[in-house]
Amino acid sequence: MVSEQREILAEWSKKVRIGRMSRRSFLASTVALGLSSSAALTLLEGCAAPSGSGPSITYWNLFGGGDGARMIQMENAFAQSNPHIHLQPVTLAWGDPYYTKLTMASAGGRPPDVAISHMTRVATYVAQDLLEPFDLNELAKYDIAEDKFLSPIWQRAHHGDKVYAIPLDTHPFVMYYNVEICRKAGLLDADGNLKPFQGINGVLDAFKSAKEASGGYGVVFEIQGVTPWRLFYSLYSQLGGAIFTPDNKELALDDAKAEQALSFMADLTINTKVAASNIDYAGSVALFGGGKSAFLWNGEWEVTTFENQKGFEFSMAPFPLVFDKYRVQADSHSFVLPRQIATDPERRSASLEFISYMLKNSYEWAQGGHVPSYLPVTDSEEYKKLKPQSNYASVASNVVFDPNAWFSGSGSELENQAGAAFQTILNGQASPQQGLRQFRDALQKLLSIKLPFQQ
Repeated sequence: MVSEQREILAEWSKKVRIGRMSRRSFLASTVALGLSSSAALTLLEGCAAPSGSGPSITYWNLFGGGDGARMIQMENAFAQSNPHIHLQPVTLAWGDPYYTKLTMASAGGRPPDVAISHMTRVATYVAQDLLEPFDLNELAKYDIAEDKFLSPIWQRAHHGDKVYAIPLDTHPFVMYYNVEICRKAGLLDADGNLKPFQGINGVLDAFKSAKEASGGYGVVFEIQGVTPWRLFYSLYSQLGGAIFTPDNKELALDDAKAEQALSFMADLTINTKVAASNIDYAGSVALFGGGKSAFLWNGEWEVTTFENQKGFEFSMAPFPLVFDKYRVQADSHSFVLPRQIATDPERRSASLEFISYMLKNSYEWAQGGHVPSYLPVTDSEEYKKLKPQSNYASVASNVVFDPNAWFSGSGSELENQAGAAFQTILNGQASPQQGLRQFRDALQKLLSIKLPFQQ
């Protein structure tokens, strides 16, 4: 299917260049194939005959919205700085559509030279032999080495003794706060920063004060989606809980710890009502942006949304320590090398040059909220002055990624099943014990499915 799509797209782009198809028709047709309009334009430009004799590399990613616009800016900057390399970027639909197409392209022998993958998806690709490991000696030539990354993130890129991913960022679960409401609630210090609060009582007390000051809610977060998983996994990990055995073949859920985390979540929406129940993603963002909640728990990628909201004063802080040891759920956008039928040394070198450029220039990427993985950027004074984005950068050393199961990772079935089970608890339709039983049963069914690449 992917090879057929590429042939169709190449033919369409040729028709545009010779005047037999309009750009409008081209855009409508490519969107029907699953590409965004911005990706279609990028593809059209990339399909034009390149000038010069340098290598041409294809790059696939799944970035939309503000991330997509920022990535296109970075791609254009790379192209201008490296005229000897012809970059052909393609943006595909986020989530399973993207990963399905990447799998098909790699299995069919027509993959891109470089692609983006969430770090939590890499293990499955490695198990299917769809990725090539990076040559550490070659990476070193482009200033990509272990000492340029936080150890936990770099180690996560390993499978066996080989590196299969180069992390661009870490994107953790964070806490946004309305400065005006928090000031009114007495939650800011003399410098106007949020006073730290922790523990079950400390968090609930802060949200109760914030609820009274806001006239709405203390905190909001998505209920009808996958955010309940991110919240649960952060809390459960703070209790030291594991989802699977180390080989990811059997369930290792600790019912007592899981119920403790889920009971706290139910306290927020049902018992104390400091949090809104039964709202979707857009609803949670709108409530916070509309001044109806003092706090928002979400990914850090919404920072641009609130920065663009005129007259809205907000800031950001790490997700709080509620239980024993600080942990917070996160993932990492990473560069991978899909398996090639035959590796072209010139294109591989150009691919590494592209990855290196994106890492070294990831300050622009950081402005969208993500914590840069490349330490020379994260440790720079420029980044430290970037507010509120740098306020939560310290958590990158204490993040927990989704387990390495075939059905796990960002946008995965694990997250979907967790969301379905836990929202019943958050909406008062089920007890923590009942919701946990639903989640356990769903995971057990997924574990029982034996795929060809599983050992």
